[in-house]
Amino acid sequence: MLSFLTRKIMYGLLVLAGVVVVVFFLFQGFGDPARLVLGQSGDATTIKNIRKELALDQPKWKQFLLYLNDVSPIAIHTKEEIRDKQLKGFFIGSDTKLAIKVPYLRRSYQSKKNVTDVLFEALPGTLLLAFAAMLLATVMGVLLGMLAAVKQNTWMDTSAIFASVLGISAPAFFTGIVLAYLFGFVLSAYTGLHMTGSLFSIDPFNGKELQLQNLVLPAITLGIRPLAIITQLTRSAMLDVLDQDYIRTAYAKGLSKKRVVFIHALRNALNPVITAITGWFAELLAGAFFVEYIFGWKGIGKVTVDALEKLDFPVVMGSVLVTATFFVIVNILADLLYGVVDPRVKIQ
Repeated sequence: MLSFLTRKIMYGLLVLAGVVVVVFFLFQGFGDPARLVLGQSGDATTIKNIRKELALDQPKWKQFLLYLNDVSPIAIHTKEEIRDKQLKGFFIGSDTKLAIKVPYLRRSYQSKKNVTDVLFEALPGTLLLAFAAMLLATVMGVLLGMLAAVKQNTWMDTSAIFASVLGISAPAFFTGIVLAYLFGFVLSAYTGLHMTGSLFSIDPFNGKELQLQNLVLPAITLGIRPLAIITQLTRSAMLDVLDQDYIRTAYAKGLSKKRVVFIHALRNALNPVITAITGWFAELLAGAFFVEYIFGWKGIGKVTVDALEKLDFPVVMGSVLVTATFFVIVNILADLLYGVVDPRVKIQ
């Protein structure tokens, strides 16, 4: 188990190292960061000072090493850097310190706030949206897939397959626009839902108010595709399991159909479903970008799209790194879960 976990973590670190290289050379070459910080009104002297402060007067390879030092959890920093960048962590040494720290994602060009603070303010909204969408997709998908398998070749089976094909085929941005228009505008008086809105609203008299109804439409939009895939996977896995000898033996022993389906068949059919669930949860963090933007849901996706519009590249780069980190973590957890759900799977 320990060697397996170590190997997975090493692979994950290599993936993140590749992401760091890509985001740096992809975004650092666009525009002039000094001009983006100051706007078009900055004079030559001020721009020169900003370029020096951001190390833009250094060769590209040195800029990359400085960026790598900033985003790495283990790095070397001077006392002045620790103070100016407000780094958090453990520091060993006198003038030049070995740092075990929270990665420093630099500062937003627009708000001048620490990118880590900007993203972690928005992260709970994205996680809540992804969890809600995945919960909906998992519960409904497993139930529909199981029903389709048990009622094979009936209208229930045909309807489940047809609906899942539609769900897989429909792009999230198109589905989001249709749901927002129908249930958030045309039928808003009956549904109580709105086209746009975030988790909290600010009332001048009551202060911050929770608005859970704003979660419904974006969660459904984001959950439709994984729901369709989980339905098909559950159906296929259940049909395969229900045809096994031990299922026939269970029926021969007089066990009820409900017990056989839920206790014996479903557990053994869950392995490919868990693969889809964990994989899609990571996908939802990325897929939430456009859904959040369509519904005005405050999360990392909306913050990133807004940052792209304003050419606020540190926020965009930080968002990509945070999302990639979640991909790695979720995939490692998925591999560990296989052994828990299916004892036949050996983790080595």
